[in-house]
Amino acid sequence: MGSQKKETREKPLEKMTAKELREVAIALPDVTGVHGMNKAELINAIKLDRGIETGAGKKTDSTVREIKKKIKELKAKMETLLESNDNKMAAIYKRRIIKLKKKTRKAA
Repeated sequence: MGSQKKETREKPLEKMTAKELREVAIALPDVTGVHGMNKAELINAIKLDRGIETGAGKKTDSTVREIKKKIKELKAKMETLLESNDNKMAAIYKRRIIKLKKKTRKAA
């Protein structure tokens, strides 16, 4: 009567720590280089081995080239504003340029 085993459920992969994910990945025969992987790489490797489809994450709406083109345009506008002593608008363009540069780093 008391010999019923409790089923241990595994936590979702996204909520596991990298250490726990490494332990799971080491047990899988097809996954190699576990200790050199970060958390995202471990999750992807485990999902691939288990046959779980990974959802295509955010799609970047613009490529790095397009973003850099926008940055060049904004820089040209900022230069003209600085020449005409409109520092307030130049500061606004500078902030926009900084945001776009961050986007290029994320898209790369």
